[in-house]
Amino acid sequence: MDVKGRMAIPVKYRDMLASACGGRIVMTAHTQDRCVLVYPETEWLNILPKIEALPSFNRAALRAQRLLIGYACPLELDGNGRVLVPPTLRDYAKLEKKVMLVGLGKKFELWNEEAWLSSVADLDDGDALPEEMLSLTL
Repeated sequence: MDVKGRMAIPVKYRDMLASACGGRIVMTAHTQDRCVLVYPETEWLNILPKIEALPSFNRAALRAQRLLIGYACPLELDGNGRVLVPPTLRDYAKLEKKVMLVGLGKKFELWNEEAWLSSVADLDDGDALPEEMLSLTL
């Protein structure tokens, strides 16, 4: 990320975003980790009604709505395949010069590099695998 907060999207992701959504994306806060979620705009528009439908009297659901909808910023890649990460999201995820863009199927996560490395190192923290993963063969 440069000093102005612009991040260059890697070419393989840039091409995919160009064809999937014309380079329009939505960035928002992750609800459990201090990173930024990056959605192609079309994918975000599919999940937004589900987020809005969460019960507002449930404290955890309300927190998720506040983070996901409150931080949501529609953005567009510039002609050089860069995007300006909003200052509020840079602060939320403590994004600095070294960042990691992690592809997760229909979305990405944008991490501070040190936080990402720490998160990966902590993956073996004793949490049980979800039952759905026990039948998965990789």
